[in-house]
Amino acid sequence: MDLSSKIGEVIQASTGEFTAQCYELHRPPPFGSLVKTREGEVEIYGVVSRAETTSIEPGRRPIARGREENDEEDIYRASPQLEKLLRTDFTALVVGHREGGGGRESEKGGGSGESEKGERLHHYLPPRPARIHSFVYLCDREEAVQFSQSLDFLSILVGAGGQADELIAASLRHVAVGQQEPQDFLTRAGKELAVLLGGETNRLNTILRRIKW
Repeated sequence: MDLSSKIGEVIQASTGEFTAQCYELHRPPPFGSLVKTREGEVEIYGVVSRAETTSIEPGRRPIARGREENDEEDIYRASPQLEKLLRTDFTALVVGHREGGGGRESEKGGGSGESEKGERLHHYLPPRPARIHSFVYLCDREEAVQFSQSLDFLSILVGAGGQADELIAASLRHVAVGQQEPQDFLTRAGKELAVLLGGETNRLNTILRRIKW
């Protein structure tokens, strides 16, 4: 693993999602980006669905401190202890996993792919949740492109509830950046969403407007 891409540590996990605490305050991965963690030999992939910065003490809210300051950063310089009193967490919706951990997927479509090392990439939930204190890494563009060779993960995002439409659009925008033909990829994704959303024309049109290249 590239330590420069290590961004946090799992502090809560279930089969369908995990929450991680960031190592850097106010620096969560972007909404919709692809991250990964692990459970033993299984790499678990997730799409960042939520982030927040709060007090480390439950129920205690930060208070305003900048009345006499000219810049927000002056608040932290005047009160350096704030860095230790606040925390930034993010939650990722699990969208797939790789058995064997760390190989490169061959160029195949469908719900799973197989690397030269025999590792299997699946676009559905893993058998077990991530381990507490597992490291979380931000996937680079190459890995995000490999993961998105199959669009089966979209079915998980469609049923996510809440801000599902915004999450789908953000995820596709992030993945499209690394594609050789971004517009072709988004067109393919739009067709997949048309099937998944059936008669939900308003939802489909909302997402398509947000991924327009």
